[in-house]
Amino acid sequence: MERKQNSSHEHTLQEAAMLKTMMLKQSTKSGLNLYDHMTRLLIKVMDEQPQNPVDVIEDISRDLKRGLFEDKQSTLRDLPHTTAAELLAEQQLHLFRQPEDSEQEDELEGYPLSNLSEIGFYLEQAGAGLDREEVQMIFLALKQLVESQELLRCRLWGKILGLESNYIVAETESREGEEEEEQISEEKEREAETEEHDENEMDPLPQSKYKPPPVLPKEPVGTGANKFVYYVCKEPGLPWVKLPSVSPIQIVVARQIPKFFTGKLDSPINSYPPFPGNEANYLRAQIARISATTQVSPRGYFQTMEEESDEEDEETRDRFEVNPDFEYIPAAKMAQSLSNWVHHVKHILPQGRCTWMNMTVQPEDSIEEGEAEEKEEEADEPEHEDGPLLLTSLSQDEEIFSTPPWSSRLSSTRIPQYAIAVPHSNLWPGAIAYACEKKFDNIYNGWGLKYVGEGYSPPVPPQPQTEYPSGPEITEALDPTPEEELALKETLEEEQAAQEELEDTDGEDEGDD
Repeated sequence: MERKQNSSHEHTLQEAAMLKTMMLKQSTKSGLNLYDHMTRLLIKVMDEQPQNPVDVIEDISRDLKRGLFEDKQSTLRDLPHTTAAELLAEQQLHLFRQPEDSEQEDELEGYPLSNLSEIGFYLEQAGAGLDREEVQMIFLALKQLVESQELLRCRLWGKILGLESNYIVAETESREGEEEEEQISEEKEREAETEEHDENEMDPLPQSKYKPPPVLPKEPVGTGANKFVYYVCKEPGLPWVKLPSVSPIQIVVARQIPKFFTGKLDSPINSYPPFPGNEANYLRAQIARISATTQVSPRGYFQTMEEESDEEDEETRDRFEVNPDFEYIPAAKMAQSLSNWVHHVKHILPQGRCTWMNMTVQPEDSIEEGEAEEKEEEADEPEHEDGPLLLTSLSQDEEIFSTPPWSSRLSSTRIPQYAIAVPHSNLWPGAIAYACEKKFDNIYNGWGLKYVGEGYSPPVPPQPQTEYPSGPEITEALDPTPEEELALKETLEEEQAAQEELEDTDGEDEGDD
């Protein structure tokens, strides 16, 4: 009996071992085995203790398998990354939203923004390079600028291309309050510079007597090269950035360097001669140069203002107004002769200003008695710089490298009756104008670089200053040793004694005589 019981027990253990081995066998589909699954299932039943385990055992088993399921080869696509075009569209969405509190104004008179849709129609015929969608987006961006800044006048000046991004330029007229704020900020900067100079004067260290040449001041906002205020943005819908006023030295240096724009206003300008400012200042200087050269209008559209004053200064001669009796010139004649086009923006003098300033003249209070004699010995005053007057004909512009500065054509030679006159500048490639009856406008679409001929040669650095001529009078000698000093002292004493003996002998000879 005992043998039978032992054999049956051993048989049971073998079957249990075989059963466990079978339960530990992993599935070829899921990689799981029944033993571990039953263990987790019983543990979960013990933990949750459902009321009817037999009824929910299948659901619990299914949840356990689902929790251990790993998606090794998913057929679902990853979510696409947001593209730059989609981000720009989200930023431009606010241009199409109408404010709830805004009221529709039917009056167009006095609105500071011109109809860019109509201007874009003519620019498309002129081949300005701006498509209709871009023009409409810029129109909405300019409308937002006018409403946010409360400008007196606003127009699309043009588009300057850059290596990384472009600049859309808006030309505006600011109010008097903004001009005063800018002048106040400039005065504060000058006061800070004078305070630093006073602190340096209190320094006990020796100060240099060299006085640098006087710096030409900026022209006030609303006059000369700073007549208009310019705003730029990279894309319609992005924030507008106000450009600073331009200084004469910035215009002078900008004439000597050709530099591509990067599209970043705060990037430095690495050039020779060194430019005093960053890309925002360089952009403002180029805008002033392009405007002074390429802003044109039909002859007779503007007329000089007649003021009752005996003395005619430069400001009175450079003021003009719209001629109410203007009669338009046919487009065929406008395209045929450049004498039918005139400049209506002041010419920038070589000094960097539109109005010449004599920096050698100083107020009488600042001249001291000792300086008065030096002033008389100084050289003659510099020559007075004069430029062409306003409303000067384009036919008087000089050629550049045997190339005419302007080229004029009709927008269509097949239907000249409905064509418009389109002059474009060869000096600043990308600057064009159009005229259709009494309507005209100017735009620039280019890299912001001037035509310099076949090749550009950068200016050669100046020659280094010559050294002071060296000689024994200024050459530093080594200190003598004590032995050399004693020898020199003995030599001097011997020479002095010989000199005294010679004098004594001469005195005795004179006494004998």
